[in-house]
Amino acid sequence: MTGGVVVAVSRSATHSFSKPNEAVIRLIAGLGVDGDAHAGATVKHRSRVARDPHQLNLRQVHLLHDELFAELRAAGFDVHPGEMGENVTTRGLDLLALPTGTRLRLGATAVVEVTGLRNPCAQLDGLAPGLMAATLDRDSQGDLVRKAGVMATVVTGGPVRPGDPIRVELPTGHRQPLSPV
Repeated sequence: MTGGVVVAVSRSATHSFSKPNEAVIRLIAGLGVDGDAHAGATVKHRSRVARDPHQLNLRQVHLLHDELFAELRAAGFDVHPGEMGENVTTRGLDLLALPTGTRLRLGATAVVEVTGLRNPCAQLDGLAPGLMAATLDRDSQGDLVRKAGVMATVVTGGPVRPGDPIRVELPTGHRQPLSPV
């Protein structure tokens, strides 16, 4: 599998849905995006904290493919990088096809490990009515396809900037398809 490129990076210190674009974000090993409300070793997403605040944070970094924005714009939605809550917007990489445990090298030093799919939530409809449904689809077997990106944990920290290359390291052995985390 070939790599891609970072299109945009975003973060927010508050639990706002959309995240403003930045010139650079810094990933911190085991925690996530420095200065982002979702950074931490344990869960920070409010719905997950309410269920069990001691769960490991498998959602430290949200990656979303820029190709989804093009698809959504063609369907009449005016959405742009950072607005769907992602930290890293990618291009040229089929994020949804990656197996669990794939490592992505972002730029010169940062490495994240893909933990699963982002499950689209109703907050998307607050950005644009019908957006949540537009991020869901069915495959040829009728199975639900979640298109709202992938979640990852930070293995090795470092800066990530728009234009940085993304290199893919697939896991060895049995490859487990992504499921929601």
